Formats: sequence, C-alpha cells, structure tokens
Amino acid sequence: MNVTDPPRIDAHQHFWQLADRRGHWPPPALSAIHRDFEPADFEPLRVRAGIDGSVLVQSLPTEAETHHLLRLASRHDVVWGVVGWVDMKAADAPARIDALGGDGKLKGLRPMLQDLPEDDWIADRAVDPAARRMADRGLVFDALVLPRHLPALEAFARRHPDLRIVVDHAAKPPLASGDLGAWQSHIERLAELPHVTCKVSGLLTEAGPHANAETLRPCVDVLWRAFGPDRLLWGSDWPVLRLAGDYQHWFDMSRTLIRSLDSAVSDRVMHAVFGGNAMRVYRLADTRRPASFAAR
Repeated sequence: MNVTDPPRIDAHQHFWQLADRRGHWPPPALSAIHRDFEPADFEPLRVRAGIDGSVLVQSLPTEAETHHLLRLASRHDVVWGVVGWVDMKAADAPARIDALGGDGKLKGLRPMLQDLPEDDWIADRAVDPAARRMADRGLVFDALVLPRHLPALEAFARRHPDLRIVVDHAAKPPLASGDLGAWQSHIERLAELPHVTCKVSGLLTEAGPHANAETLRPCVDVLWRAFGPDRLLWGSDWPVLRLAGDYQHWFDMSRTLIRSLDSAVSDRVMHAVFGGNAMRVYRLADTRRPASFAAR
C-alpha cells in the first residue's frame, strides 16, 4: 500500500453469539449463518482481501448488544467503528444517546426499520429529538430499509439536513425479480440530498441464487449515477454474505463492477469507494489504529 492511500474499510459487517439471539433471526434453517461469528472468524477473510478496518453494525434491537459490540471494538483493533441501537422514540432517547456516545468507537445508530410494522415509522416526528441529538454528536444514521420505506426515509432526511444518513444495502432493491423501476425512482430522489450516502453491500443476498456481476450491474449503475463515487461505501454484510457467496468473491466482484461502470474510474475513486468514503462519513480517523493496517 502506498503510504498516501486511505485504508481499505469494510463499511458493514457483523459479529454475533447465538446464545444472545434466542427468538431472533437467524433461524436454524439458515445453517450457513446459524452459529457464533467472532473476530477470529473474520480475521483471515479481511487479511486476504487487504481490509484494514471495519464498521461493526448491530443486528439486534437492544442496547445490550450495542454494549457488547463496543466491548469487542475495545479489544480488537480491526473494528474502527460501531453502529449501535437505541429506541429513537423513547422519551429519554437523547440521554441514552449521550450515554452511548461517550464511547468514541460509537459512530452511528440504526433502528431496524425493515422489521417494524409501520412503513412510515421513521417519518414520525417523535424521532426528531433523537435525530437532533445524533447530529449534535456527529453520529451517523444507518437506514436499514426496503424500497417501500424510501418515501418515509426521504421525509425524515429532508427534516434533518445536518444528520449524515447512510442507506444500508442500497435499500435492498428487488434484484431477484429485475423490476427496479420504483426502487430506482425513490433512490434517485433520496440521492438528491447531499447528506445521504449509500452502501454497496448486501446485493448478492438480494439477487438470489446464481447471481453474478451482470445480474447486479443495472443496480450498481443506478447507484453510481445517483450518488457518484464520493457517496458510495463498500461493505461485505458478512456473515450474512455467506448465504450467497464468500467474502473474497464479493470483494473481487465489487471491484470489477465499479471498474466497469466508467472507463475513467481512477485509483482515487477506487480508494474512495473501498475505504476513503467510509473514513470520512463515519469519522473513523478519530479511532483507527495505524498499526492494524493489513499488508497489501
């Protein structure tokens, strides 16, 4: 790695212990991911891909899990930031955000919007005090949404121009059906807002079996034109990724896809999508440890 290059960041990955997840996803039928996943499992994958650091994202709607992830981050140099959870509609949500935000590794929060019964939950102004406190503390709002949630997310985003928002997994476009029209129109409207960015993650899982780069190209092309190279962040969504493919395969496919979108894609652009943008959006430079850089 050239010393002037930004680090290579996986902007979206998970660790979990099944003992903490009784009654929660994943079910035993998903055998590829129905087990514990810890930093030791991730280490060989990230080293092979040359990943220097990661953003560890919550997968349970509990503050207990957030505290667990922050403890992992304190012990493992590979975790440069954590996206946790609080109940954003709780009366004391701002105080809870302050308490969690005392840990410098906390970089964002994520309500699990895709699992909530109300598609417009995030448009409710009851979330505004929490959103304002997040913006005040420099935290990122990670949006785990499906296409049907995008109008409500846009309303929320327009009310909070000072809050950095990252759309997880490109809002899970319906790649398996190939009918991207409604998703595209909503994602393009959202991308008009300069404080909104998007993760190129989770797409293999959405595309279904036998997906390849050509399957994903129409979706990634929309993201490229809508957000541009400075507002896209690459993420693995590992270990959920194991349902659709392996880590190195997705990493290599993603780089091939980005390179193929524009003949003028430069090394600077590749560094941005695969690390620099995550460093900026999540402010990872505040907590990264240079000694943890992986060998190239």
